[in-house]
Amino acid sequence: MAITPRQFEQMQARLVGTKRRSAPVFEASLRMASSKNQIVLGVDPSLRGTGYGVIQAGRPCARALAHGTIVCPAGWEHSRCLARIAQTLREVVTRHRPTVCAIEGLFYAQNLQTALIMGEARGAALAALAEAGLEIFEIAPRKVKQAIVGYGAAQKTAVGKMVQRLLQLPAPPAPDAADALAVALAHMQALHRFGLGAPKRI
Repeated sequence: MAITPRQFEQMQARLVGTKRRSAPVFEASLRMASSKNQIVLGVDPSLRGTGYGVIQAGRPCARALAHGTIVCPAGWEHSRCLARIAQTLREVVTRHRPTVCAIEGLFYAQNLQTALIMGEARGAALAALAEAGLEIFEIAPRKVKQAIVGYGAAQKTAVGKMVQRLLQLPAPPAPDAADALAVALAHMQALHRFGLGAPKRI
């Protein structure tokens, strides 16, 4: 069947358009390759016990570089706790040089005072991380548990055991540190989905 010169040009244009549309898949592959050595800092903010965890992407699994809890005694004033949170996170960033940070989002709190205190701790953490120039992403607590355990209402013990398994740790981390490592793992998992359901950048 014969085609006109105009029809031929239209066919060429469609072929060129198809090639252009396929480019993002290749770009996604490059992002995957570049993320192999990515270091993610996970943070679970709390006034008396902010958890942090640093993981590095790798094969066959990610590995934990550091994790811990920023403990502030009950007798400390809020301002002293907030300074301790910010100072410790600055030290963690300086020591491990993460390329990105993932922080757990606020959960629903029936007590207004609890929500305000959590907001203070979160603000201190965000200020220190933003000061370091890190990209910061937020993940809701239920999404973290869903990503790590497969159940959005999982208990802390289940999260800790799964984090231990995924990172091949000799023992489950302390609860707050385990939550922070889970946040970092959930963020890394989202990256490997090529942006589908990616955490919210803040």
